[in-house]
Amino acid sequence: MEITAELVKTLRNKTDAGMMDCKKALKETGGDLEAAVAYLRQKGLAVASKRADRATSEGAVWASIAPDQKSGLLLEVNCETDFVAKTPAFVELGVRLTEHVAACGQKDCGGEVVQHCRHLPEQTVTDYVTDVIAKTGEKCQLRHFTCYSGDLVAAYIHHGGKIGVMLELSGGGTAPEAVAAAKDLAMQVAATIPAAVGREEISPELIAKEKAIYEAAAKDSGKPAQIIEKMVIGRLEKFYKEVCLVEQTFVKNPDITVSQFLKEVGGKLGGKDLKVKRFTRYQVGA
Repeated sequence: MEITAELVKTLRNKTDAGMMDCKKALKETGGDLEAAVAYLRQKGLAVASKRADRATSEGAVWASIAPDQKSGLLLEVNCETDFVAKTPAFVELGVRLTEHVAACGQKDCGGEVVQHCRHLPEQTVTDYVTDVIAKTGEKCQLRHFTCYSGDLVAAYIHHGGKIGVMLELSGGGTAPEAVAAAKDLAMQVAATIPAAVGREEISPELIAKEKAIYEAAAKDSGKPAQIIEKMVIGRLEKFYKEVCLVEQTFVKNPDITVSQFLKEVGGKLGGKDLKVKRFTRYQVGA
């Protein structure tokens, strides 16, 4: 059977594979279009298997917030190089996976997310990712995702998708002031990398480790025990102000803390008690 340019184009439109790959697939299958699709799928599986152990330190983060702003999704997809991370095939992969997981929810998808893709009903998500691997020639994978449902959920994507943050704020509903505050705080998390919302969330192990470091440094100074104790307490307080979001200096107004900022916004909403419930921060390669 003659492999016409029109047949090659049809296969390319059906699979989005390269022209030369489509032509080769049709030659190998005697011009059988469906067999050629299967051939390209097998090629994708072979590429995926070959590159299974390759590191995926590049990629991007996507976010999806529901129209009512009461739920959201943060998702990271990885690949091997920054070049592939900018290709249409990879960008579409991230967008479609985000739409898929947001549509069916974490409870339905589970951590593996191997249900049928709502935007490609004839494929599982695993098959779709395999097809993208075949197109890009690199290992691609869904690294992780987080779903939130709460009073108000906001997200912020920074640095061309290299950093993404999702944050839940309670107490202010979805009032414009609360929405703006949530977005500002998501931006702050992206910039300052806090470890927790407040000091009560810091693990006792981490506190003990920090305290031991400060005590060792203070003892080297030769100060009396009571002075050393005060030095350690002071350094721990500084540590909390660096790693706890609500104790940090508010980036948009260095004269106040994040906690004070929340009180200001709550005051504008009639004395509402705004609280950051949680946040998730993803950084590609970290």
